[in-house]
Amino acid sequence: MHIVLLSGGSGKRLWPLSNDIRSKQFIPFFRQADGTRLSMVQRVCGQIRRAIPTADITVATSKAQVSALRNQLDETVDICVEPCRRDTFPAIALASAYLHDVKGVSRDEAVAVCSVDPYVEEDYFQSVQRLAEYAADGTAALMLMGIEPTYPSEKYGYILPRDKASVSPVVSFREKPDASAAERYIARGALWNSGVFAYRLGYVLDRGRDLLGTSRYDEMLSNYAGRTKISFDYAVVEREKDIAVFRYAGAWKDLGTWNTLTEIMEEPTLGAVTMDDGCRNTHVVNEMDVPILLMGTQDLIVAASPEGLLVADKTASSRMKPYVEQITGPVMFAEKSWGGFRVIDVEEDSLTIKVTLNKGHGMNYHSHAYRREIWTVVSGRGTVLLDGKEHPVVPGDVIHIPIGMKHKICAKERMVVIEVQIGTDISNADKIKWPEEDRGTVQ
Repeated sequence: MHIVLLSGGSGKRLWPLSNDIRSKQFIPFFRQADGTRLSMVQRVCGQIRRAIPTADITVATSKAQVSALRNQLDETVDICVEPCRRDTFPAIALASAYLHDVKGVSRDEAVAVCSVDPYVEEDYFQSVQRLAEYAADGTAALMLMGIEPTYPSEKYGYILPRDKASVSPVVSFREKPDASAAERYIARGALWNSGVFAYRLGYVLDRGRDLLGTSRYDEMLSNYAGRTKISFDYAVVEREKDIAVFRYAGAWKDLGTWNTLTEIMEEPTLGAVTMDDGCRNTHVVNEMDVPILLMGTQDLIVAASPEGLLVADKTASSRMKPYVEQITGPVMFAEKSWGGFRVIDVEEDSLTIKVTLNKGHGMNYHSHAYRREIWTVVSGRGTVLLDGKEHPVVPGDVIHIPIGMKHKICAKERMVVIEVQIGTDISNADKIKWPEEDRGTVQ
């Protein structure tokens, strides 16, 4: 079967560990038996592999997240890239066209669409497989997965089925209600709307042709920014008459806020943290190289990263997004397909970055029009390519890169490099990519 995982998010609700590049699904929260940690996207893909070994996984995402996905997932997970964000229906239509035109998937095959970051157990994905099977056999044109509510939540939308059978036609939908309305819905058998659904591939291809003007992948990509911006719920779900819901009664959490995230943390602290015996119901995540000490705190969340420091009451943490949106500045750290970087100093005319390169990886070959750079190799061996000439580099080497020089660094083993950018106009826009030229090797 085919599973499309939607990977989005602006990185606001789990600030400062998340940012515009590193959304919540890439943060390594989950401890493994060997002491290593997995991110949400790694955990979900691993669960799919174990629950449905034959599943074909495609992640639908934006360009900003491709490097982080390539850094964390292996090559068996495919990626369909949106040129820009146009809401969920264009993203799902593009992914469906990608499956059909690029991967050769038949119009009659079933596709299940899920979020990339639910907190679930493996039986959840076995239920996703059943959902796809219902779509494949024509139970309904569109199959939804509804979650059996555990309390009258005001955070979720509700699906009202015709009856309480395991699979039932959908009568109507309700937006996020107040608690009393949620109690009435639940008494009538209503389910939380999980945002998980399944369909035969041709179904969404046809909707794409009707609403976006085409069902072809190459045509959809051209002028993607001009395509209709619309959610899948509004474009398809709320208008479909042949629609049914499959009940799921297992564990399911939407880890959208710090408060809900701390509910599944196995330990109260991550990183260099010390708490005294007076601390109660306090969780701390520290990604900095300095220690954090807490004494006598109650019901707090503390999080530290190069992006900033959060100290919040747990109940208030869900209201942080509008305040985070007021915080401006450059992205201070990110994961890339080749490794990652962390900004360690910002001055008016300079920027200092710690760059980590994974073994066998390198940056793009590029140049800058407004800044020069100085690289100092801290550890690891590799090569630098400077205006077509390749040089070996080892720890202690310093490389001067004038304005306009084409350059690239590649790692033969894991490398750490300190990069100092110097100029009057330092910005991400000042990067000109070049194809690699024929070059000679300097010994």
